[in-house]
Amino acid sequence: MDFEFTDEQKSFRLDVHKFINEQWTRGALQRDTTHWQAAREYEGSLADGGWLTMSWPEAYGGGGATYWEQMIFNEESAMANAPSGGQGADRVGPVLIIHGTQEQKEEHLPSIAQGKVMWRQGYSEPGSGSDLASLQTRAIRDGDDFVINGQKIWTSGAVEADWIHILTRTDGEAPKHRGISYFMLKLDTPGITIRPIAQLHDDGVADGHGFNETFFEDVRVPASNMIGEENRGWYVAATALDFERSGIHRMAGAVSPYYRLLEFSSQPGSRGSTQTIADHGPSRDALAQTRIEIEVAKYLGYRVTWMQASNLVPNQESSMSKMFGSELQQRTAKRGINMLGLYGGLRPSDPRAPLAGEFCRYYMTSVSLTIAAGTSEIQRNIIATRGLNLPRG
Repeated sequence: MDFEFTDEQKSFRLDVHKFINEQWTRGALQRDTTHWQAAREYEGSLADGGWLTMSWPEAYGGGGATYWEQMIFNEESAMANAPSGGQGADRVGPVLIIHGTQEQKEEHLPSIAQGKVMWRQGYSEPGSGSDLASLQTRAIRDGDDFVINGQKIWTSGAVEADWIHILTRTDGEAPKHRGISYFMLKLDTPGITIRPIAQLHDDGVADGHGFNETFFEDVRVPASNMIGEENRGWYVAATALDFERSGIHRMAGAVSPYYRLLEFSSQPGSRGSTQTIADHGPSRDALAQTRIEIEVAKYLGYRVTWMQASNLVPNQESSMSKMFGSELQQRTAKRGINMLGLYGGLRPSDPRAPLAGEFCRYYMTSVSLTIAAGTSEIQRNIIATRGLNLPRG
C-alpha cells in the first residue's frame, strides 16, 4: 500500500483548502439557529463548484473524481469543521446508483447533485439501536402504496430536511434481517411529526435541532419509493452503512481541536507566569500520545481509501477506522478537558472559558460518536467475526 500523494493530489489538496477557507467561515462552535441554513447554502456552493458529487460517475452528474481525491476533500472539510455534502451526496446518492431503479435515479440524483435537497436518515428506534434488525416500524402494502406506522429516533437535522431514507418492517413473520424494506419519504408527507430532543450542549440555544424524534402515523408512500427489493432492505442499508463508516472524517475531526489545544498549552500562563500547560509532565504525555493516535487513525482511513481505489470492498477495515477514529475523538476531548482543568468545563457562552469553550462542547458531543453508525461493540464484533473468523459470541 502506497500512501504517498502525487504532485497532482497535493495540488488538488491546496485547491480544496483554499475553497473551503473562502466559502466556510463558521467555526466549530457556531451551532446556533442559523447553522443548518448556512450548511445548506454552503452545499449549494459545493454543487456550483463541482465538489458536492465529485466522485460520482459522470453519467449521474458527478465529476468522476478518484477515491483519493474524494478522501482529500473529506479530510480537509473535517479539519475545517465544514460540511462535506451531507447524506444525500455521500449516502443516498451512492445507494441509488447501486440499488435504485432508473426512474429513481432520474428523479433524485440531479437534485442531490445540485445541492437542492437535504436528506436525513431514519434507522434507529427507541428499542432498536445496535440491534437494528429488531426495528418495529411497519410498512403495510395498500394497493400501489405502503402505509407506514412507527417511530424513529436520533434523526439528526430532520427539522430542516426535505427527505428521509428509512428502514421499515414489511414482513413480520420473516427472520428479522429478511423482512425489512428501504423507503424514501418526503418529510412534509401527511402523518409525519418531528419533535426536537434537547441536548446538554445546546447551551440554551436551539442549534438547529441536532437530534429529533420522528413519528409516522398512517403515512402513505408510493411503492415506487422503495429502494431495492421488498424484504431485502437490510442489504441496501448495509451498503449505506459501509459508506458511512468508511470516511476519514472521524480522524480529521480530532486534528483541529488537537492543534488548537497544543498551541494553547504552549502559551505562558496568566499573572506573569512563564510556565505553560505543556510544561506539566502528564500534559506532555497526553499531547504526544494523541499525536501518535492521530497518525494511526489517519492510516487506517487511508487503507480504506486504498482498498476502494483498488476495487476491493472494505468491511472489517471500515469498522477498524470507524471505531478507532470515534474513540480517538473521545480520548482527545477528555484529555483536553483534563489539561484545561476546571475552566475547561465552562460552556462557550462563558467569557472565562479557555479556547472559547470548545473542549466543553467537544467533550459532550463526542459521547455519541461511539454510538452513531454502529457502536464500538458492534464494530469489534465485525472485526472478530469477519476479520479474525472467530465464532459469534
